[in-house]
Amino acid sequence: MSDLLYSPLLQALAKNAIDIPDKVALEEAKRRITYHELFIAIRKTASFLQEKGIQKGDKVILSADKEIDFVFVYFASHMLGAINVVVDPAMRKERLEYIVDITHPKISFGLKTPIKGCLHQEFPLSLSNMPSYKKSGSICNITDTADIMFTTGTTGKPKGVCLSHLNIFSSARNINAFIGNTAEDIEALALPLSHSFGLGRMRCCLLQGTSLVLLGNFANLKLFFEAIEKYQITGFGMVPAVWAYIQKLSGDRISKYSQQIKYIEIGSAAMSIEDKRELLALFPDTRICMHYGLTEASRALFMEFHDKQGCLNTIGAPSSSEVLVKIRDEAGHEVPMGEQGEITVSGDIVMSRYFLPKDNEGMFFGSYFRTGDWGYLGQDGNYYLVSRKKELINIGGKKVSPTEIEEAILKTGVSECACISVKDPNGILGEVVKAFVVKGKEDISFDEIRSRISGKLEPYKVPVFFEWIKSIPKTSSGKIQRLLLKEHSCLN
Repeated sequence: MSDLLYSPLLQALAKNAIDIPDKVALEEAKRRITYHELFIAIRKTASFLQEKGIQKGDKVILSADKEIDFVFVYFASHMLGAINVVVDPAMRKERLEYIVDITHPKISFGLKTPIKGCLHQEFPLSLSNMPSYKKSGSICNITDTADIMFTTGTTGKPKGVCLSHLNIFSSARNINAFIGNTAEDIEALALPLSHSFGLGRMRCCLLQGTSLVLLGNFANLKLFFEAIEKYQITGFGMVPAVWAYIQKLSGDRISKYSQQIKYIEIGSAAMSIEDKRELLALFPDTRICMHYGLTEASRALFMEFHDKQGCLNTIGAPSSSEVLVKIRDEAGHEVPMGEQGEITVSGDIVMSRYFLPKDNEGMFFGSYFRTGDWGYLGQDGNYYLVSRKKELINIGGKKVSPTEIEEAILKTGVSECACISVKDPNGILGEVVKAFVVKGKEDISFDEIRSRISGKLEPYKVPVFFEWIKSIPKTSSGKIQRLLLKEHSCLN
């Protein structure tokens, strides 16, 4: 394993293949992979990539909701020192083209349509006749980029978050230490592997020697409950929108498994105090852990509901002693306890950089990443969030740029528009989009606008609410004053 020193995750997988070879690592409906088989498959996939000419530093587009072969390619790329560019399979063509244009991938896996000038491979892989993996002569370092995850920037253009081998290992180690999952656990993963949360859960489980069961999603609760029973699931991750969905469709049925479920990780969006109390009542002996963090600084803060019953509105404390969190003013100076400022994070969990140099401008105070979120440190040692990032809309855990939606609406012939987040009236997604529109020369209805943009945006990005407005409020420099629009929306 000396050739894998740069990747603690690969070292852990190699060790698990020796220590617990027959233990189930990954399982889906008709397939089961042990830790011994997993490491062999990773090496064979690395050999497959070598046959395709992939080497250190090359970009590998990786796309899938939940495929065991996704895991093979993910770690095989790391074994060669290549870089995974993880993308959502539902990503719009224009967005994918932008990512491809700036990253120049050598090969893609799991995409429905091949990329011009790039090798294309669909799942499942055929690895039976692969030659033995040959160790690469390239020297890899723990600080080398392992993955690039694209998040939404406030300009509407996705930002490439460069995560090193050290970043992804440190994050997984911290999460496991806080949640307390062990090699005896069996976790259900119904989150997409192409998103930071789902990918993080996969890394946590395989690092710890936990068995991971890949499920479709939470849409079919009957199948989810059946899986809990069939596989004797002891833990799972979810976003608050999923909990709202479970409550709405099944009430308290999930409490039937309260003695079986040892842990639940919750993240990606705000959750009401009422929902937290409901979970506490339904799972009196389960560790219910909620994280605060971004793709750029994964799971920086954690809270456990039972431990924080007196302050359920907190976002928690640093996930480990290695994670440093400071509240700073606009100039970067640390502010006193109780005073509001920007939440900044430092430590091995913080990304090395954004892929494009221009995206890094003004994003750090020294080694501290600027989250763009405002909060304060309480007297109780917990951090409190005052407001989320000022513009991004959080739809069921998916961060959406209002600029992207506005650009689509402007192409319908309206004069001006601006989008904001409003509370989902159904209580499922947390937030949905509302569009304020200034009429143009063409007499167009909201239904016509909705119809024209539906083919240009993912369905969840299409505004749920529209409102005509005489003019869009802006600052002297031309920036949309979304706070004024939110206040106007509340009054109406």
